[in-house]
Amino acid sequence: MKKIITLFCLQFFLFAQAQEYSSSNIHSHNDYESKLPFYGAYSNETGVIEADVFLVNNELFVAHTSKEIAAHNTLKSMYLEPLSSKLKTLEGKAYPSGKPLILMIDIKSDADATLKVIAQQLKTFPDIISNKNIKVVISGNRPLPSKWNEYPDFIYFDGRLNENYTPDQLARVEMISEDLKEITVWNGKGVLTQADSEKIQAIIKKVHNQNKKVRFWATQDNVNTYMTLMNLKVDFIGTDKVTELTQFINNIKTTFYQNTEFHQAYVPKNAFKSKRPKNVILLIGDGMGLTQIYSGYTANKGQLSLFNIPTQGFSITKASDSYITDSAAGATAMATGHKTNNRFISVDEQGKPLELITQQLIKKNYKTAIISAGNITDATPAAFYAHQPERSLSEPIANDFLANPSDILIGGGQNEFKSRKDGKDLSKVLIEKGYTFSDSFASLDTIKNNRFVVLEDKAVVSMKNGRGDFLTKSLAKATSTFSKTKNPFFIMAEGAQIDYGGHQNNVEYVVREMLDFDKLVGQAMEFVDKNPETLLIVTADHETGGLSLIDGSIEKGYVHGSFSTNDHTAVPVPVFAYGPGADKFMGVYQNTAIYHKIMELLSAK
Repeated sequence: MKKIITLFCLQFFLFAQAQEYSSSNIHSHNDYESKLPFYGAYSNETGVIEADVFLVNNELFVAHTSKEIAAHNTLKSMYLEPLSSKLKTLEGKAYPSGKPLILMIDIKSDADATLKVIAQQLKTFPDIISNKNIKVVISGNRPLPSKWNEYPDFIYFDGRLNENYTPDQLARVEMISEDLKEITVWNGKGVLTQADSEKIQAIIKKVHNQNKKVRFWATQDNVNTYMTLMNLKVDFIGTDKVTELTQFINNIKTTFYQNTEFHQAYVPKNAFKSKRPKNVILLIGDGMGLTQIYSGYTANKGQLSLFNIPTQGFSITKASDSYITDSAAGATAMATGHKTNNRFISVDEQGKPLELITQQLIKKNYKTAIISAGNITDATPAAFYAHQPERSLSEPIANDFLANPSDILIGGGQNEFKSRKDGKDLSKVLIEKGYTFSDSFASLDTIKNNRFVVLEDKAVVSMKNGRGDFLTKSLAKATSTFSKTKNPFFIMAEGAQIDYGGHQNNVEYVVREMLDFDKLVGQAMEFVDKNPETLLIVTADHETGGLSLIDGSIEKGYVHGSFSTNDHTAVPVPVFAYGPGADKFMGVYQNTAIYHKIMELLSAK
């Protein structure tokens, strides 16, 4: 079969190329039709500001058609005077940052007559025509290239592909422009065909070989077009949405990620004859929706342990008082089997404590562990040991651990236990109760006690900032500790910072946390294969960021995302289950059902 090469072949280079783009590459198309002519584009430090002009009674009017000419809309009042004023304020700089500016004047009336008046008016603004950071470029109806030498040298021209220039004429060409519709029928959706892509690349190469910049007009004004033009290394991108395009370019550093560290996905090996589990491992990827998962799959070149789990379902995350849940209500649903209000930690809508899954299992001689790659008093882990009507009550939440203790507690948040405003030192109380307490994660391997609390804020920084194998080491310590007893166990481990990346709208943050969480998933799957009486459940409390993927490459391991919010969304989240009883987690159900399914399986042993 003939290999079809599309524009995606280019997109691996987007990140490196995009770093070279700034608002200087933006062409404010028909700027005079914007809500705030000149000033809107100028405030974004746009590279090219375009004004169409008509010569009427020796005056230059700015308008799209002759019928739209208004007496007050002159080139002088709308562009030359405001620009001159800015130059005086900035002591000669075109922009505060020092970036260059091109004022493109697109002539709609007679070329020679209009350009002569343009030159005359410009001469009355010496601060503009003498400024090295400003160029005036004539487009539209232009004089013949053979006449260009009749005009002042502060006038430059917008060249065309089908025009041949002498060296002197080429020196007056600032850029070469063409109607994209003359080259391709591509409508800005999907990708260019191989033939059209090669044709456009050849045009751009020819222009760049002349040391000139290239621009296409009649381009679509959408994200896919912006990305395509950047991939092609087009110098100026035309838009009527200057602010939106500026934000898109500025955000590329946080919405694009090229992965460089890949891991091997774990492949499950067990069929599980037993239908009833003895142990349960619940892994919660905070903020982890299907897109976050697929971004990790893409960045890891098409490998994800999570995607090798054969049983899946969906959890509906709605809170009692809100269409969109927060982590407190979402985790409470899984920890207690009850919906509650946002910000509530394992209490009902009236603030009455709800019995926790850990409390119930401890009564049945279960060993329990709570692990988080964030602060242990944050909403998700707190919901498995605390009862509070407000998630921000960190010290009362920590104090609740004394009443509802698990055998193992690992995360950040040592200050909530040791350096409290109320003067209590919970670490001493825990030691008196027989716990080992440490505020150094490095001590984890040396702990011999089967009941311990390890809390260190420095150990739960982001993956980008060097957290390392915190989650996998913590789970390994918990399972090895519990395996030394005959008791069944329940472990909840949270990948807390997938959520943080979503709140920050940072794709790298999301992907690196997702991949770290997937390593935890793979480790848990391997444990289940070696200990087939264990049920593994992997899910999320909610999705964060409204993440969508607008580009990516499984072959190259990069993703380009777009966020719709910096908060949570209401979309259902996946549930993956592996081990005895996994089939119970198929289907679509409320998040409270996760609790009920676990308890049903364990109580029926």
